[in-house]
Amino acid sequence: MKVSVDTNAYTAFCKNDSVAVDAMQKADSIFLPLMVVAELRSGFSVGRKGAENEAILQRFLNSPRVSIECPDENTTFIYARLFGYLRRNGTPIPINDLWIASLTLQNDATLLTFDQHFEALPQVPRWG
Repeated sequence: MKVSVDTNAYTAFCKNDSVAVDAMQKADSIFLPLMVVAELRSGFSVGRKGAENEAILQRFLNSPRVSIECPDENTTFIYARLFGYLRRNGTPIPINDLWIASLTLQNDATLLTFDQHFEALPQVPRWG
């Protein structure tokens, strides 16, 4: 099983949330979309434990099951399709989350997230 991890799911994992830990343990491959890494590091830059959190993230990224996923031209087609779907349904979601959903579909993964707005994209498989 491939799992794509949203920012809040990574944070939940670091706090030993049972749902996040279970998903990560069961995953054969764990994808961290580039936007998630950027959101995490943005938080680290304004937090009091930036260096500690960066070290934890580096250990996580060093796992052989973990990779950072970056958008490419193919991602833009998925993004456009999802964008159109959301617009037609009047259910926009934050731009970074649209990229995360697109990368999740592109990698044939299941999204681990605690954000309810992903419910607006039933075509994106979600954990749980």
